Amino acid sequence: MKTVEMPKMGDTMEEGKILRWIKHEGDLVNKGESLAEVETDKVNIEIEAFASGVLRKILVPEGESAPIGTGIALIGAPDEPLPGNVSGNGSTRVTASTPTEMEKGEKTSEAPAQKQGGLLREEIGAGYLQGASQEVNVQTARTTESQGRVFISPIARRLAEENQLDYTRIHGTGPNGRIIKMDIEAVLTQQQAVPAVPAAPAPIQAIAPEAVPAGIDTGEVIEIPLTAMRRTIAKRLSQSMQTAPHFYVTSIIDTGKLAELRKQINEYAEKDSAPVKVSFNDLIIKAVARALLRMPQVNVSFAEDRLIQKKQVHIGMAVALEQGLIVPVVRNADQRGILDIARESQRLAELAHTGKLRPEDFSGGTFTVSNLGMFDVDSFTAVINPPESAILAVGSITPTPVVVDGQIVVRDRMKVTLSSDHRAIDGATAARFLQEVKRLLEEPFGLLL
Repeated sequence: MKTVEMPKMGDTMEEGKILRWIKHEGDLVNKGESLAEVETDKVNIEIEAFASGVLRKILVPEGESAPIGTGIALIGAPDEPLPGNVSGNGSTRVTASTPTEMEKGEKTSEAPAQKQGGLLREEIGAGYLQGASQEVNVQTARTTESQGRVFISPIARRLAEENQLDYTRIHGTGPNGRIIKMDIEAVLTQQQAVPAVPAAPAPIQAIAPEAVPAGIDTGEVIEIPLTAMRRTIAKRLSQSMQTAPHFYVTSIIDTGKLAELRKQINEYAEKDSAPVKVSFNDLIIKAVARALLRMPQVNVSFAEDRLIQKKQVHIGMAVALEQGLIVPVVRNADQRGILDIARESQRLAELAHTGKLRPEDFSGGTFTVSNLGMFDVDSFTAVINPPESAILAVGSITPTPVVVDGQIVVRDRMKVTLSSDHRAIDGATAARFLQEVKRLLEEPFGLLL
C-alpha cells in the first residue's frame, strides 16, 4: 500500500488544503497522473501519483487542510486490505513518520513512504516569497534496507530517465546513500549532455490562479480574508524590510538609442519564423544580466557569516496578479539573446496570468527587475526579494527637457532605482553597478555583442 503525502513547497508552507480530488476512491491511477488540486501559499497545484494502482482510500476530504508530510490518500492493489489504523470514514490519517503495515514490508524502489525519523527533501531553489533553502518534500524512495536496491528520489529518477542515464552506477550523496537530483545533474554536467542548469522535471504542475475571497460586509467596513499567497507576501516582505538594511541609489537614463535599437530589432523579428515583440523590459533584463556578469559582487546572497556569490545569472521579473505578486525567473539571462529573452519573458508572463507556472518557473532567481513604467509611474523604490541582495525598480519613459551643449532639448528619459542590502553590498558597489546598467542602456549596441 502506497501513501500519498502532502508535498512541501518551501519553508514558508506548513500545510496544504485539498481543493478537489481529481481521482476518486476506486479509480485506477497511473504513475504521473494528477490526483488532487492543492492550495499552497504560492499557487494552486495539481499533485501527481508516484505509483500506479487503485485509489483505495482518501484520507483528507475536499476543503480540509493537512500538515506537510501527512498522508492524504492510499494507493494499492484492488484486493489489498486497508491498514488497520485507517477507519472506514478516513478519519485516521497516515503520516510520514507512521508508515502503514503494508509499507513496512514494501520492496519496490518507488515506494513513497519515508523512513521513521524525518522527512527526506529535495531542493528546488528559492522563489520570490520563499527563503534561500527552498525544498520540496516529494514522495521519495525509501532508503532503509540495503538488499541491492537503488535508492533514488522520483525527481532524480525522472531526470535520469529523460536523459537515458544509468543511475544504478551513480553514488548517491543523499541520506543513507540516496541518489538525489544534484547527483544526476552533476553526472549530466560532466557528460555535457545538458545545460549547466537543466530545466527541472515537473512532478507538480500549477493550475488556475487562486481566487480572491469575497469580502464580508459588516455594515461599516468590508473584511476581506487573506489568501495563502497574500499571507506569504505579508510575511516575507516584512521579514525583508526588518532584516535587510535597504539603501537606494537612483539614476536617470537617456533611452533615445535604446528605443531606436528596439525598433530595429522588432522590424527584424517580424520577419523571423517565430515572430516576437521585444519590450523595453526585455532589453533592461539583458542589460542587468550583462552588468551582473561584469560585477558578480552584486549577484550575491547574505548568509550571516558569509556571502554566497551565484555563478548563474537568473533574473526575476515581477508580475502583478489580482491576488498578489509573483516573480517568474528568466534563467541564464546573460547567455540568452534578446529575442530569446523576449520569448521567455512572454511565456512566463502568460503562465503567471493563467496560473500555470510550475515551481521551477519562479524559483532560483538571483536578481529581480520590477517595472511599473506601463502604469505611468515616474519612479519608486522596491523591496528586496529574499534571499537576493538587490532589486531594480524601473519607472516610465518620459519626455524631459534637458541641457545639451548649452541648448535645452527634449529627450526621453527613464528613472531607475536600485534597492540593495547593505549587509552584502556597499554604496560604492551599488553605484558602480547602476553606472554599468546605465552605460549598457544608453549605448545599447553592446547588448548585441
